[in-house]
Amino acid sequence: MAKFNVVLPQMGESVTEATITNWLKNVGDSIEVDEAIVEIATDKVDSEVPSEVSGTLVQVNFSEEEVAQVGDVIAVIETSDIEDTAKDSESQPTIQQNTSKEKAPVDIFVPEETKPEKIDVVDHVKEIEQNITQTTTQFKASITANSEGRFYSPLVRKIAREENVSEAELNQIEGSGLEGRVTKNDILQYVASRPAFEATQQKEVIITEVPQPKKQSGEATNPAPQINIGSSDEIIELNRMGKLTSEHMTKSLATSAHVQSFIEVDVTNLVEWRNRVKDEFYKREGEKLTFTPIFIEAVARALKNFPLLNISFDGERIIKKSAINIGMAAALADGNLIVPVIKNADQLNLVGLAKKVNELAYNSRNAKLKPDDIKDGTYTITNVGSFGSVFGTPIINQPQVGILALGAIRKMPAVISTEEGDFIGIRSKMFLSHSYDHRIVNGALGGSFIKFIAEYLESWDVSAKI
Repeated sequence: MAKFNVVLPQMGESVTEATITNWLKNVGDSIEVDEAIVEIATDKVDSEVPSEVSGTLVQVNFSEEEVAQVGDVIAVIETSDIEDTAKDSESQPTIQQNTSKEKAPVDIFVPEETKPEKIDVVDHVKEIEQNITQTTTQFKASITANSEGRFYSPLVRKIAREENVSEAELNQIEGSGLEGRVTKNDILQYVASRPAFEATQQKEVIITEVPQPKKQSGEATNPAPQINIGSSDEIIELNRMGKLTSEHMTKSLATSAHVQSFIEVDVTNLVEWRNRVKDEFYKREGEKLTFTPIFIEAVARALKNFPLLNISFDGERIIKKSAINIGMAAALADGNLIVPVIKNADQLNLVGLAKKVNELAYNSRNAKLKPDDIKDGTYTITNVGSFGSVFGTPIINQPQVGILALGAIRKMPAVISTEEGDFIGIRSKMFLSHSYDHRIVNGALGGSFIKFIAEYLESWDVSAKI
C-alpha cells in the first residue's frame, strides 16, 4: 500500500491560500481518478480539488472553514496501484543521485561494507522543531476567539451559523472540552433543548455598531452609525464573496475619481440583423447569438483605437496593457457579482466571441469558473439593461480605469432625417454609460471612446453575413 499526498494546488499568480469550505469525501471513502475531493474558496473564485489517483481517503489535515496555504498537504489517499504510487513519489521533493566517484549512488541493496550515512544531529533537531512549530500553528489556526477571548472551533462556529445560535448564546454554553471549550456534542445538545431556553428569554431591541470598511489614508474618519435591531428583524450575514465585493467596490470609489459620460445609440439595424441571423447561427454553431458578443466586439475595436483606456494607473505611472482582455460583469443567483474575462477579445471574430461569452456565462451560473477565468481583465462591461435599467453609473473594476454599462434596448419614437425631410419613426434605441477614472482619463478621451462605440453599432450592416 502506498500513500499519496493531496496538496493545495496553485490557483493563479496572486493566490497564496484558500479556505476549505466543504469536504466532498469522508475518511474511509473510495476515490476515483479526477473525482473531486474537496471544495475550496479563494479571494478570486470557488473551485474543487480533484484526485490525481484512485484509492481510499485515509486522512484530512484541515477542517471546514480552515485556511490552507498553496502547497500544504490537505489530505492523504492510500492506494495500492503502482502507477499512483509513482505519482506520489513525483509529488515529493526529488532526491538526486550523486554520480561522482567519491560516493556510490544510492541503491536499494546496500553492500555490507558500505557505512551507513551519517545523520547531522543539528539539522535533525531543527527539522523536529519545525514540525512542532507547524503542528502548533495548524492547531492554533483551527480555533477562533470571540470578543471575550473564548475559543470556538470552526465546526462549532459552522453549527452555530446554521442553527442561528448567537454569540451571546454561545457564551452561555458550558463546554465539556479541554479548558472548558465547547465541543460538537455540547452545541448539538444545546440546539436540541433550545426552544425551552428561548421561551425564557425576554425579547429586546439590540443596539449594534455596523462594521465600517477600512479607511484610506487621508480619508475623513466618521463615527460608525448605530442601527436599532428589533426582535423580529432578520439579520443576514454576508458570505465571503459578498464581503470581498463590498470591500472592492468601496476601495474603488476611494481610489478613482469617477466621472460618467452618456450617449444614446440607435441600434435598429443591429436588432434587425440579429433577428434575421440568430436561428441560422444556432443551427450552424449550436450556440445562441446574444447582443453581448456584439457589444464586446465594439468595445475591443474602441480599445484598439483608444489604447489609453486599456491601462492601469498606480497614482504615478500609466501601465499600458498589451492584451485586450474584456470582463463581463455577471450577477449570480445569490445576489453576488463576478466578472469572468474574455482574453485577447480583439483577436476573436463574432463566432468566437459568442462561444466564449456563452461558455463563461454557463460556468458563472454553475460555479464552474476557474481562477484564470476571472483574472487579468483590462476593461469591463456590465449589462444593466438585462434588469430593465435604461442606464447606470457602474463602479470601476480596479485596477482598470473604465467600465461601460449597457442599457435596455427599447422601441422609441424618433425623428428620422431624409432627403425628403424629417419624419417620426419607430426605432430601437439604448443608452451607453461610460464610467472612467478622471485622474488619468479626461472628458475628451472618455467621450470620444463612447462615441466610437455608438457609431460602430449604428453603422451595422443589416445585410452582413455571419
